[in-house]
Amino acid sequence: MDRRNSIKAMFLGTVSAGVFLEACKSEKTTVAAVSDADRMQEEKDYLVKINAEPKFFDEHEMATITVLGDIIMPKDETSGSASEAKVPEFIEFIVKDMTEHQIPVRGGLRWLDLHSFNKHGKSFVSCTHEQQIGIVDEIAYPKKAKPEVAQGVSFFNKMRDLVTTGYYTSEIGVKDLGYMGNQPNQWNGVPDDVLKHHGFAYTEKELKECISF
Repeated sequence: MDRRNSIKAMFLGTVSAGVFLEACKSEKTTVAAVSDADRMQEEKDYLVKINAEPKFFDEHEMATITVLGDIIMPKDETSGSASEAKVPEFIEFIVKDMTEHQIPVRGGLRWLDLHSFNKHGKSFVSCTHEQQIGIVDEIAYPKKAKPEVAQGVSFFNKMRDLVTTGYYTSEIGVKDLGYMGNQPNQWNGVPDDVLKHHGFAYTEKELKECISF
């Protein structure tokens, strides 16, 4: 199973469930795949209010979120990256909508830069891709991580939840999951081998009246 399929499986199972379910509990919170036609007026008014608020993250923080998000959910041959799915904008919305995420995310971004400066003498976004992956490898696997990067592990877990939630509630992510929604079904009846196994068969009348696709 490749990396993207692994994340898909985790998203459909347990990863991101906390953030996703918390968002679903709130009538004022919606996901990117929902159109304005599906929202109540109170939701529309709330979105206007949230979007009118000043940006929570500064440019450097947003750049860091973008780089980290694309490492967690990179572009592949079939689907776009986290940034193409507008995941950074989703995270900006979420931290204003659910303010309990503000301190952990901002604190984690600062930890990431401090750790990067200590290792490479520059911020995370200024590092090479190989250096960035090296830092991510230190904090992406809780069971393997060293105790001194525990804060980074906690931050990365939260970011992974936010990124996968944002991604798989976007148009790109929904398509990547292969979700088709309600589709008309086509059925040609019980297969012949199953009928024979149970000692049954369709009559000539039934076969003539049956629609074949």
